[in-house]
Amino acid sequence: MRKAEKNRATKETQISVSIDLDGGEVDINTGIGFFDHMLNAFAVHGGFGLKIKAKGDLYVDCHHTVEDTGIVLGKAFYEALGEKNGIERFGSFYVPMDEALAFCSLDISGRPFLVFNANFPEERIGIYDSCMTEEFMRAFSYNAGITLHLQCLYGKNSHHITEALYKAVGHALKAAIKKTESDKPLSTKGVL
Repeated sequence: MRKAEKNRATKETQISVSIDLDGGEVDINTGIGFFDHMLNAFAVHGGFGLKIKAKGDLYVDCHHTVEDTGIVLGKAFYEALGEKNGIERFGSFYVPMDEALAFCSLDISGRPFLVFNANFPEERIGIYDSCMTEEFMRAFSYNAGITLHLQCLYGKNSHHITEALYKAVGHALKAAIKKTESDKPLSTKGVL
């Protein structure tokens, strides 16, 4: 069973995440409409069951809520994968969204790293700051133990660029966590 539940409470946010890597209900509520839309797209395109409840200091801005959600989701993803035995480990995917084209390549390596190359013409999408896409991906990848490379090759609309990036990550993760016939990690070291 590749499932996990994680909670985090600080003076700025209260986050709860439940994930099932093999599917299930998707129910997202962060108080940030566009972010909910992105997390829903991430889950649907990744084939995950995902429940997220977040309450944050949105009177300040969306930063703490988005980043802390990435932290908790990353920790839940890491726990749900367990020893990472018998998975494909690598995943790559292109997602076109109208005029935008995004690419994700990742390695569930246990060595967290983020390379992020995307520009956003509009500073905000609703109450979601476009720059928070990179912050979310950093928090997620570092807490999940994933080497994550993201690039928007081109695009003119921040909504399209952002959505293509989230969907690309979902699809790349879906490929990387696919079960193999082996019960061992895909590594010359014998461990991930």
